[in-house]
Amino acid sequence: MDFSLTQEQQQFADAIKRWVAKDYNFEYRKKIIESPEGVSDSAWAALAELGAMALPIPEDQGGFNGNAIDMMIVMQELGRGIVIEPYFATVFGAEFLKLAGAHTGVLEQVAGGEIKLAAALAEKQSRHDLFDIATTATKNADGFILNGTKTVVLHGAQADQLILSARSNGAQRDTAGISLFLVAANSAGISRRDYRTIDGYRAADIGFNQVQVPASALIGAESAGWEILDAASDYGVTLLCAEAVGVIEAITNATLEYLKTRQQFGVPIGKFQVLQHRMAEMFMEMEQARSMATLAAVKVSSSDAEERRRTVSAAKARVGQAARFVGQNAVQLHGGMGVTNELPAAHMFKRLTIIELSLGDTDHHLARFVAQPGFKKAA
Repeated sequence: MDFSLTQEQQQFADAIKRWVAKDYNFEYRKKIIESPEGVSDSAWAALAELGAMALPIPEDQGGFNGNAIDMMIVMQELGRGIVIEPYFATVFGAEFLKLAGAHTGVLEQVAGGEIKLAAALAEKQSRHDLFDIATTATKNADGFILNGTKTVVLHGAQADQLILSARSNGAQRDTAGISLFLVAANSAGISRRDYRTIDGYRAADIGFNQVQVPASALIGAESAGWEILDAASDYGVTLLCAEAVGVIEAITNATLEYLKTRQQFGVPIGKFQVLQHRMAEMFMEMEQARSMATLAAVKVSSSDAEERRRTVSAAKARVGQAARFVGQNAVQLHGGMGVTNELPAAHMFKRLTIIELSLGDTDHHLARFVAQPGFKKAA
């Protein structure tokens, strides 16, 4: 198979890479992390100007109609630069609207970089099971009343609009009875507690107390949101896999450079054969992760839901294993400096740790892969 990029894809990747190198270096990133906002308006405007916001949006809504392969390229470059802006949160949220063919005006605003989105899906008891929903949506004459709490909503406090999963009927862990809503983040009854995560990103716990939304806030049909939620989550996982590959490549290169410059007994430690073997193992893990992330990007839009689930979960599990191996070994090879915030490697390791846990960790996706009908157990 031909895995080379098209001319347009390469130009897009190069544009993002140049922007990261010129305007989003490591020192600038640290200043953003330490700021009260935790994000940069100028960086967001730059991403919009580069076309990154419009890339996944349909042409009818002012976008470029980019597919998952196109998005993989962008996420890899943002991963290499460990960019902490709410890009993933926004394009992930936009996928819900695209799949439902709903709220096209919001998609137009996303394409122009005018608004930010966040997906409020997880709850304290749900862990990785996004169908475990205690938040309720009660129908009334004016639409729906929302009550509940969502936890660790990535960039939830920076978002203008929230994608919310709520239960309109059924038991707490049923896949049936789930409804999805687009909710203005400043709606009456919403409270947001913003905090910094270990990788420098921002997340929020968001409470919904008697929040009234109109019936038009529905994304898709009432009580039939699971298929959209499941498919959009697989899309989000695919983006995270691509980002992880970018981070893995960056931390591998940083480690190799360190081995070339750090000296012991009068020679660079990269001369020691055992460390060369370790770097070779890290390289193999990186390439396997890249292959699986690419496969996920190819299959995430498959009309066969079982094939999509199986491939995406296989990719997330394999990328998660690679992220852990490469991250831990990079820290070890850096020595004590590998865990200090003075070096990019420590920040990359933390980001890989969070990616491995996001939208289902390695164990969760291994179990999901095994549960798919296409899996055959060895005799």
